[in-house]
Amino acid sequence: MSTIADALGDAIKSLGLPWWGNWISVVFVAMLPIIELRGALPIAIGLDLNWGIAMILAIVGNMIPVPILMLFFGRVEKFLRRWKVFRVFFDRLFESTRRKGERKVQVWGEIGLILFVAVPFPVTGAWTGTLAAYLLKLNRKKAFLSIFVGVTIAGFIMTLVSYIHWIWGVLIILLLALLLAVIWKLEEKLLYRNTSG
Repeated sequence: MSTIADALGDAIKSLGLPWWGNWISVVFVAMLPIIELRGALPIAIGLDLNWGIAMILAIVGNMIPVPILMLFFGRVEKFLRRWKVFRVFFDRLFESTRRKGERKVQVWGEIGLILFVAVPFPVTGAWTGTLAAYLLKLNRKKAFLSIFVGVTIAGFIMTLVSYIHWIWGVLIILLLALLLAVIWKLEEKLLYRNTSG
């Protein structure tokens, strides 16, 4: 991801945009699905933005699509399902999202959605969290707040990883992986207790 981010950062820099153009570029990249703030923050580094400004821009950009998706996703889905290619696409996407998000939300509630969004790994983030909230029919206001908290946590994690020495970044990622392993075990115990009781 960093070589792609470096290339995008260099491309944006070569445009010679004013400071606000660089800011808009970071916000726009953070709005994109899959890339989200995980890609926007390394680009912000390439644009020599202050880490605090970069994090705020990435969080704002990552959150812009969330209310739009919450309001219109159901209508867009119904419209596109008329065609087989989209039916197959949505069925696969929904199955994957349910498999990844349902367990966390089932065990942890809103905190599960926060954790699902906060982990800055591929196919987790604001877009997938919004989709999970839609599929699991969560309250929109609570889901929006949970997604915002998750995006903010992911922003802090990615800012630390992006702006400090790579050795510390690797250490943070390893600690995060250990924390996730512990959470995974807790989930299994809570699920077992909920299903057996």
